[in-house]
Amino acid sequence: MTLQELADIIAARKDADRDSSWTAQLLAKGPEKCAEKFGEEAIEAIIEAVKGDKTALTSEAADVLYHLLVMLAASDVPLEDVMAELAKRQGISGIAEKASRGA
Repeated sequence: MTLQELADIIAARKDADRDSSWTAQLLAKGPEKCAEKFGEEAIEAIIEAVKGDKTALTSEAADVLYHLLVMLAASDVPLEDVMAELAKRQGISGIAEKASRGA
């Protein structure tokens, strides 16, 4: 499955029955709750990375990607916009790109 396919599934669940869709339940709670859940999952991934548990990190990384896409959907930011931003940065060093953002 690609990230775009997952983003499409998440978008399709915006109007799904909340009793049968975890994604619909999350989206119904709004961008703030979706951002909070993303943050929780990111912290869990960090913990597993520090512990060196590759299996647990793999699982947590999947959760992070899912919750990032839910957060984007809740905020009406299409994955295509994020991918376009990454494409603009291609070929530019991370140091130069960060410096271009200003203080």
